[in-house]
Amino acid sequence: RSRRGLAEGGHPSARMRLHDDLLTNGYYTTRLYIGTPPQEFALIVDSGSTVTYVPCASCEQCGNHQDPRFQPDLSSTYSPVKCNVDCNCNSDKSQCTYERQYAEMSSSSGVLGEDIVSFGTESELKPQRAVFGCENSETGDLFSQHADGIMGLGRGQLSIMDQLVDKGVIGDSFSMCYGGMDIGGGAMVLGAMPAPPDMVYTHSNAVRSPYYNIELKEIHVAGKPLRVDPRIFDGKHGTVLDSGTTYAYLPEQAFVAFKDAVTSKVHPLKKIRGPDPNYKDICFAGAGRNVSQLSEVFPKVDMVFGNGQKLSLSPENYLFRHSKVEGAYCLGVFQNGKDPTTLLGGIVVRNTLVTYDRHNEKIGFWKTNCSELWERLQSGGAPSPAPSSDPGSQADLSPAPAPSGLPEYDVGLIAVYMSINVTYPNLKPHLHELAELLAKELEIDSSQVRLMNVTGQGNSTLIRWDIFPAGSSNSMSNATAMGIIYRLTQHHVQLPEHLGSYQLLEWNVQQPVSRRSWLQEHVVSILVGVLLVVFLSLSAFLGLYLWRKKFRGQAAYRPVGSVGPEQELQPL
Repeated sequence: RSRRGLAEGGHPSARMRLHDDLLTNGYYTTRLYIGTPPQEFALIVDSGSTVTYVPCASCEQCGNHQDPRFQPDLSSTYSPVKCNVDCNCNSDKSQCTYERQYAEMSSSSGVLGEDIVSFGTESELKPQRAVFGCENSETGDLFSQHADGIMGLGRGQLSIMDQLVDKGVIGDSFSMCYGGMDIGGGAMVLGAMPAPPDMVYTHSNAVRSPYYNIELKEIHVAGKPLRVDPRIFDGKHGTVLDSGTTYAYLPEQAFVAFKDAVTSKVHPLKKIRGPDPNYKDICFAGAGRNVSQLSEVFPKVDMVFGNGQKLSLSPENYLFRHSKVEGAYCLGVFQNGKDPTTLLGGIVVRNTLVTYDRHNEKIGFWKTNCSELWERLQSGGAPSPAPSSDPGSQADLSPAPAPSGLPEYDVGLIAVYMSINVTYPNLKPHLHELAELLAKELEIDSSQVRLMNVTGQGNSTLIRWDIFPAGSSNSMSNATAMGIIYRLTQHHVQLPEHLGSYQLLEWNVQQPVSRRSWLQEHVVSILVGVLLVVFLSLSAFLGLYLWRKKFRGQAAYRPVGSVGPEQELQPL
């Protein structure tokens, strides 16, 4: 299919924030707005899917998700995609349909519609009309997940990327950057963006499959290549990079070699059972909680591409934290059953800017701090690289340190602004319940959560909460505040159905106010009182003086027999 040739510069891009994380959710999401007025959805960014879809209001087999379902009747710009020769049609031949099935046995099906799609207020790209799926049925993980649906970024006619490129509104490229272990978040750019000069590239064959494949030739563990035939990474679809998959999956022979190589390098650690007894995870205890120090215990892993360039993976790119044993980690690399395809999920590219340069049929990798990339993009600054473990090599990239996220001082309070999609009259009787629930979900005492302001706004309610330190303390530690903010921003707070769903609008922190003595706290009042007393005293003294002076002038003493001035008699 022919496509308009687009120059790299001169076109706007959709810069979008990423939310969630791999350990808690298994995916990353972004916010997409569909319809007029816009209806908001949290969608998993998936380079392995070729259609974008959200639950339809009429869906009878859809789960309970983060946001309300899409209501076509409430959008003045919605139109169904009418049945035609290029699509599958519904039973009455009136509307096009779609159906997608995934490897983990989940599925989605529904009808196709067209509407205005917006990418958020911080995006340069203006809202565009696009075709999307309105779900009538979900199964498996798609039914039970918290996210609303999927944002399909793969190669295909219904892909949001293909639609925008065919319109000529963006360049034929997109980039994603997943936050690191324990941090989450990140950034995504639809359209071209300046490439760092030392980005590592590998060829991606668009003809071979609709998936984004790369030319992986070798995997090195601690500097030594795995003893496998290099052709093992070229089976079936080859090596596929899939942002919607959580972990990495290797063909059997490659997995066994990788597992043995890593295990042989961590013999000081104790091998333990995984967090889920239903799976035979390979886990190690005794590594400590500090992610930045894992490279002192676990070996470095290199992916070597067909052009000889290599990308170095830190431990956070092949490990996940054990959810039940502190300081323990498990391999996030598994055997891909009997499938000869090598599948690299999001874990492999944490803290890595990945550019899918579809126009030039290549994929680039560049290690950076993804959790801070969004702020740098918004400020117009270029992404900054992570420090390299090998200063003499530009292609050998090492992991970025996890950001603190907050200034290095104790926090006095956290101000939280959120919108809840319930009208104020309906929400008002439940405000105390909401405060209690918020405290429970944030794992803090209910006395720390105080309602500061409530404002009704149409069908929603705007609320400001202040979260204070526990007990009589006037501050909380940086780590405690970071944990609270992380749970808020990653949507760990789950509201019951009658309280609707919430959107975090803004948060900020304030430094603690130092405790002062009674005299320090009231010094201004004391000074004002003293000045007032002095002023009144002076006023009274001056008034008395003037009164006495006036009285003396009116009743002046004259001796008896003294001669007064002559006065003329006035005529009658």
